[in-house]
Amino acid sequence: MDALDRQVLLALQADGRISNLALARSLGLSPSAMLGRVRRLERSGVIRGYRAVIDPAALDVTVRAFVLARLREHSEQSIRSFEEGIQEVPGVRACYHVTGQFDMVVELAVRDLDHLSQLIRVDIARIPGVMNLETMLIMAESVTDTGWPVVTQE
Repeated sequence: MDALDRQVLLALQADGRISNLALARSLGLSPSAMLGRVRRLERSGVIRGYRAVIDPAALDVTVRAFVLARLREHSEQSIRSFEEGIQEVPGVRACYHVTGQFDMVVELAVRDLDHLSQLIRVDIARIPGVMNLETMLIMAESVTDTGWPVVTQE
């Protein structure tokens, strides 16, 4: 990946709906060269997809939380069981296998506190291997995800 690829990634993270023509013009390439470059980045898996950024309130999501899970054991099977189980829980935005006091951090987005309580007490607590859970409510988002950091100069 060269510096121009990195500039393409920055531009697409800022505006995934930018036309190929506008992207090509902004970076001084022909539209066909830009299209080839973007398609190469897509085929290689550098660009994994495109999506709309949606206001959670429009979907009646009023509660967001992190649920930290400690597993009974740290075996590959235990971790895999948790990862498979958490994929079945509605409202999961992300799940991370982490180091430290807890083994997994799960981000949830739900309609209200009753829904959150149900998901934690029933859906998450019953995943095989879960020893204990701790929940942190998200009060405010201080920094919004704007994409991955892309260094354009070496």
